[in-house]
Amino acid sequence: MGITKTANFTEEQNELAVLAKAIGHPARIAIIQHLIKVDSCVCGDIVNELPLAQPTVSQHLKELKNAGLIKGNFEGNAICYCLNEEGFAKIKVFFESINGYLENQKKQCC
Repeated sequence: MGITKTANFTEEQNELAVLAKAIGHPARIAIIQHLIKVDSCVCGDIVNELPLAQPTVSQHLKELKNAGLIKGNFEGNAICYCLNEEGFAKIKVFFESINGYLENQKKQCC
């Protein structure tokens, strides 16, 4: 989608698209799953968990952080990452609306 076309959509639709794009890569899903498992960690721990080079992991972390799905704080010379509840709350509301629709349409769909 071109940058000029995003103006044709609502702010909510654009936000959800950014969030969906951020979780649309298996490495980012693996990072999120790792953060859930350990509650928080430093970047080096994430690199040890994934079959990717450190610069690649850093790029994926940057994408997740820019989308608002993770937060990072400096602890000494390392960054400690954790999930950002606000970003996931937006995703949750979106999928709850889909789920509600599907529950109501069980017998009415073709």
